[in-house]
Amino acid sequence: MTLPAAPGVGFKSRHFESVVNAPGSVKWLEIHAENFMGEGGRQLAQLRKLREVFPISCHGVGLSIGGQAPLDQEHLRRLRYLVDWLEPASFSEHLAWSTHEGHYLADLLPLPYTTKTLRHVCTHIDEVQEALGCPMLLENPSAYLEFADAEMDEIEFLSNVVKQTGCGLLLDVNNVHVSAINRHFDGAAYIRNFPLEHVGEIHLGGHEQDEDCVDDILLIDNHAAPVADPVWKLFDLVIEKAGALPTLIEWDSKIPEWSILVAEANRAAGILQREQIAAA
Repeated sequence: MTLPAAPGVGFKSRHFESVVNAPGSVKWLEIHAENFMGEGGRQLAQLRKLREVFPISCHGVGLSIGGQAPLDQEHLRRLRYLVDWLEPASFSEHLAWSTHEGHYLADLLPLPYTTKTLRHVCTHIDEVQEALGCPMLLENPSAYLEFADAEMDEIEFLSNVVKQTGCGLLLDVNNVHVSAINRHFDGAAYIRNFPLEHVGEIHLGGHEQDEDCVDDILLIDNHAAPVADPVWKLFDLVIEKAGALPTLIEWDSKIPEWSILVAEANRAAGILQREQIAAA
């Protein structure tokens, strides 16, 4: 199966019956790989049933693509086992690091965009793609700071990764907005300059607003709220420029009722369908 140019949602076990019986505009599902690396249990049984009906996107959160240490080979082996039986429509991971000296950190941490980092990230992506036997998608991060020693901007870095590894990109539009507010750049300009021809999947999610130490606005990417209006506007721009693409409603904490997820998916479907009609 391939991912359709339609809305998907992140699968949560509590929504299983609703997904099966009342999917509405939801045409595909995404899982976090690390939640399904076991050998049994209710969630795996549900996933085995769902894969017969829906295309599945497999989203990794624990490989630490940008981590200083070598990739965890046991983690990679278990991921390969999951990918082999699940046969997902796509696999994706984050441009981030989340491990240090054998410890897993509960966050996806930023990287300096330097030539050295580029070589390191590309080496890890090559290793992942070879191990899984398929190309992967790399997701742009949400950022709360910049590195003084950066040698290139984020778009140049991602473009170089694609060129050197042949991977695709996952464009998280909420991450663009969060980073734009926190780092004071134009989110729409970022989208216009992004290599959209390499995007295989889009994420839309929620965030919360806080303040930093100098009372400036600080947005936190928390996947715990509806998609904000500025993010919908950026998504509209993406679809206007790139055409309809598989689009995930990402909601990972404070999980709402299924009807709320479907309402978010319906809004995404309306934007996607409008572009499809315009392109026809």
